[in-house]
Amino acid sequence: MTAGGPALTIASEDIAGDAGFRHLSSIAGIGVDLRYASLNNFTGRDLYSPFDCAWLHREAAAALERAVAWLAQRAPGHTLLVLDALRPQRVQQQLWDALEGTDLRLYLADPARGSIHSYGMALDLTILDRDGVELDMGTGFDDMTELSHPALEDGFLRAGALSEAQVAHRRLLREAMFQAGFVGINTEWWHFDCGDRNRVRQTFRRVL
Repeated sequence: MTAGGPALTIASEDIAGDAGFRHLSSIAGIGVDLRYASLNNFTGRDLYSPFDCAWLHREAAAALERAVAWLAQRAPGHTLLVLDALRPQRVQQQLWDALEGTDLRLYLADPARGSIHSYGMALDLTILDRDGVELDMGTGFDDMTELSHPALEDGFLRAGALSEAQVAHRRLLREAMFQAGFVGINTEWWHFDCGDRNRVRQTFRRVL
């Protein structure tokens, strides 16, 4: 048995009728701007239509609610903006194919292994200020340069490539997510896994 049921996979088309997942619209206090459901992403294509990908596994949804509550207390008026949540395996493959022949695939999970997004257990986010404007994080979403790497922030701060305010914004986002049980990665300031990747890959269903 898996955490979501006996099957190791589930089709995107079946998510809406499955109690193991929650729609982002059921989570109060967040903004949603799914970049892969628009042209505003590195491929320049809407990769999600006709499917609704505004979903999370119920475990990740509960953790996101904890992050929302923490941010409301720590930075009143600020809002978490979800840029990506559930990313079906078929879309992960399209992203992987789009970067074929480049050294940028380090920013993606190999579809053969599976992205944590494809289990509904990862989120890409930023923060909106009191006026609904995205906080300046030093780069945009899906910026595939070292400037996006949390592991390199201190060096970029010393060199003047990132400002104190930009790094403070990133740290605020990380603190909100970490205290809720999410884990960051070294290469993307916007990406957070809900718990341990190995546990997710071994015990949760992948969405195809």
